[in-house]
Amino acid sequence: MAAPLTNWAGNVTFSTDQVSAPTSLEELQTVVALTHRLRPLGTAHSFNRVSDTTGTLVSVAGLPPRFEIDASRSTVTVNAGMRYGDVGALLHHAGYALPNLASLPHISVGGAIATATHGSGTRVGNLATAVTALQLVTADGSLVEIDSTDPDFEGCVVSLGALGVVTAATLTIEPAVELAQWIYTDLPRAALDDGVEEIFASAYSVSVFYDWRSPVARVWRKHRLDEPEHLPPPARWLGATLAERPDPDVGNTFDKLTEQFGVPGPWHLRLPHFRMEFTPSHGEELQTEYLLPLRHAAAAIAAVESLREQVAPLVLVSEFRTVAADDLWMSPSYRRETFACHFTWVLDHPGVTAVLPLIEQALEPYSPRPHWGKLFAMGAERLARRYDRYDEFVALMRRYDPDKKFRNGALDVWFPLAAGG
Repeated sequence: MAAPLTNWAGNVTFSTDQVSAPTSLEELQTVVALTHRLRPLGTAHSFNRVSDTTGTLVSVAGLPPRFEIDASRSTVTVNAGMRYGDVGALLHHAGYALPNLASLPHISVGGAIATATHGSGTRVGNLATAVTALQLVTADGSLVEIDSTDPDFEGCVVSLGALGVVTAATLTIEPAVELAQWIYTDLPRAALDDGVEEIFASAYSVSVFYDWRSPVARVWRKHRLDEPEHLPPPARWLGATLAERPDPDVGNTFDKLTEQFGVPGPWHLRLPHFRMEFTPSHGEELQTEYLLPLRHAAAAIAAVESLREQVAPLVLVSEFRTVAADDLWMSPSYRRETFACHFTWVLDHPGVTAVLPLIEQALEPYSPRPHWGKLFAMGAERLARRYDRYDEFVALMRRYDPDKKFRNGALDVWFPLAAGG
């Protein structure tokens, strides 16, 4: 008997063992048209049930390869099932780069776009903001092209898999660049109150790691070498010290991490935290993330800190990042410069589930929006208040999927009106 199908972390067992992996667009169209219930499946990196279904999971990883650079438009069109690490290597070889990458290069293009997954950088949007066009198979099996001239475009990019099966994405590219990564240790906790904007403006991509137990944090600064204004980095900065030895992430050895100590390297080997050839923290963690206006960063950290006794025993580490504002309807960074507060939890689902409502209540004054691929407790009422285009997205779901083919339990909770509730 085959083992149950689970997500990457192992905390979700899918409600089906039926997986379809078409090898042509025509086969995919037939599968979608003839299947009563289905959900697109990327690399299964979501920690909640956004990808779950009682019907069939559909992977596009087996579709014919696409990697088409249009130098005149500064774009590349790729198969949605490709992993960012693979796309990055091909782009760099051709002399190009993407604006940013997430901490994991292992995730698929389609899955990351659909959930507004992001990297870090006050000037850089989430990965979905690089999209200029999408190709998808809709509920009746039609192959549809949507680009930035379409009035539905900004509602279709961060789609949560609710509008169809995305087969390809066209992404904005720029000239290839090298980066170097430096680590600072022992950043005083007070610096997060007094210098949030300075901290996150100190490099192209900045991440702050904090465990809610010690009085200090760690800062990972990723500098573009064509932007030398902050180089070389000082030995002391805001009370923190430039690291002289490896700084491993919790639960991972140094050899799994992208190279530190200012060693120059291609953008796709520095922007992620993890190397493509290793799989970090597999099956050993849960994740949550709330995104809120950057101006509330210090207050939000203090709000969570008021729950230290409940939060600290469950946290392996938290990561603070920034994301630029965008116009994508269901993006957590929709029309606001964003501070992202991420939690990597121990594998204690009951404990984490119990603390999430407390965190959400503490953050309520700062209008938190959850990461769509991670654990959160918010229901439809709060989500509707958080997203200005919530009702329009519900209408889009009804129009693209009138027979509720792509619905599942998570979408029914988050968008009950689209389910007829």
